[in-house]
Amino acid sequence: MLSFNSARTTATALIAYDLCKQYGEIPVVQDVSFTLNFGEVLGLLGPNGAGKTTIVGMLYGAVTPNRGFVQFGSIQVQSDGRTARSKMGIVTQEDNLDPDFSVFENLLHFAHHYHLVGKTARKRVGELLARVDLEEHAQKRVDELSGGMKRRLVLARALINHPQVVFLDEPTTGLDPDARQEFWKLVIDLKQQGCGVLLTTHYMDEAQRLCDRLLLLQQGQMIDQGTPIELIDRTIGKEVVEIEGVDEARLQALATQFDTWCRPFGSGYLLALPTIPTPLWDHLVATEPQRLTRRRANLEDVFLRLTGKVLE
Repeated sequence: MLSFNSARTTATALIAYDLCKQYGEIPVVQDVSFTLNFGEVLGLLGPNGAGKTTIVGMLYGAVTPNRGFVQFGSIQVQSDGRTARSKMGIVTQEDNLDPDFSVFENLLHFAHHYHLVGKTARKRVGELLARVDLEEHAQKRVDELSGGMKRRLVLARALINHPQVVFLDEPTTGLDPDARQEFWKLVIDLKQQGCGVLLTTHYMDEAQRLCDRLLLLQQGQMIDQGTPIELIDRTIGKEVVEIEGVDEARLQALATQFDTWCRPFGSGYLLALPTIPTPLWDHLVATEPQRLTRRRANLEDVFLRLTGKVLE
């Protein structure tokens, strides 16, 4: 178990400053700066190709930035990556588990990288298998595990060294809903134990459920940041309308009249309702649309408003 005191949960764990990365003439990450605190889940939210994985690579020293730096406590990650990684846990998109080893052996072998051997290593492996609910599967081979079990095993492996920060790079991609829920519980547990967690995702529900703060990314640049509620309230408001079967020009005219906005959305359009929603709503009902749905605004609406595109 982690053993951070309550004061530490409000302290800064990591600082990323002015990170830039390009390959050849192609910029992948541009001018990205942020902090990660202990006891916080910070989300990097963006579509595939937004630069999320490259940013994570720079945070733990696997990718060298063209400009900028990462400070982890008193450690400069780019100049002393080995020391930094000894205090970090990393869950990449790929499992990279050894198919020739059992579940227990995978963790035991990894423990040796941190000079954990003998009874100490076996005790730590047992603790982690219990933590991720894999005790009953300790002697199974990796190829006998479900996708969700493999991701929990990879997380257990990342925790072998009692890390102070953990990087989760799209950890639930491809998992079924039940497996995702189980993984979310483990992330919440890490936060409650005082660990700083950086999560990359393109799932809106995951970001809204887990993250204390979000950085929205598009084409390697940060386009907005804040808590999920702040981003929704500031960018969208409280409610939106999904509408189909009405001419776009008519909807755009109504949006202008009521000082709001309209965007293509699926097979129809999305409009944000103003603070006083009834007059616009009544006008939309009067258009006799094929479909008209009124709902709470969410993070997908934020991304659509800022970029003109849906994320998923």
